[in-house]
Amino acid sequence: MLAFLPHETLAQAEAGAQSATPWWVWPIALVLFSFVLGVIAVLAGVGGGVLFVPLVSGFFPFHLDFVRGTGLMVALAGALAAGPGLLRRNLASLRLALPVALIASSCSIVGAFMGLALPTNVVQLCLGGTILFIAILLLTSKNVTRPHVEKQDWLGAALGMSGVYHDVATGENIEWKTHRTLQGLLLFIVIGVMAGMFGLGAGWANVPVLNLLMGAPLKIAVGTSKFLLSITDTSAAWVYLNQGCVIPLITIPSIIGLMCGSFVGVNLLAKAKPKFIRYMVIGVLLFAGAKALLKGLGI
Repeated sequence: MLAFLPHETLAQAEAGAQSATPWWVWPIALVLFSFVLGVIAVLAGVGGGVLFVPLVSGFFPFHLDFVRGTGLMVALAGALAAGPGLLRRNLASLRLALPVALIASSCSIVGAFMGLALPTNVVQLCLGGTILFIAILLLTSKNVTRPHVEKQDWLGAALGMSGVYHDVATGENIEWKTHRTLQGLLLFIVIGVMAGMFGLGAGWANVPVLNLLMGAPLKIAVGTSKFLLSITDTSAAWVYLNQGCVIPLITIPSIIGLMCGSFVGVNLLAKAKPKFIRYMVIGVLLFAGAKALLKGLGI
């Protein structure tokens, strides 16, 4: 496989082979590190991929291509685990998801090829800027539980982007529909490219666009976003798989750690203080974004 890797990757692989650190240390460290990320991701309400890529690329001696490929597989594993239950409870809407998925998944393939073609330092700089943007978005965005949509636009009506779901908390059947559909679909072009280029998944961007811009209720936006990841990330992940950038020695420990951490996070969710966790994650993202920027600058 090394014969097909870029010269920079090959040099790093050879340097790693000569390292005095035993090979089995890194999978164990990844399991523990990913476990902590899984707990934090659930408590903060963010996807594991958005924390995984910047932090692992900053603290582990792995090439960024391998980390991005693993980040997509991590996000994909969580989405596949949650998708069937969300569809069964009618919290993920196929009518809302499929047009968005067609755009985002196509663009994620383009983003994946772009990310693999660009020099690593350029991708690191772009990644750092994106992570800082995500931190600011999390800090400033205020999701709306039930946005007010007076009238559905023509595109949303043509695509059938409306429905009814049962809110268990209130016992109500809630009707919903979208507006500003065209603007939302255009934004998913950018989201798809970024998801494929950086391997972050895209839950951090899907929810604000579906909820704040297009007017989907928060529960529908969150459920549909999670389901969307199973389509968008699959498309981009195939590119990384085909290029030899998904290594089982990195991917399997990461997925195991994050999934186990997610189970623990769900149990801690009732006792945790969401405000503290939210600001802690924003602080971690600011640090990770700054570290990625510095790494891209060679500092």
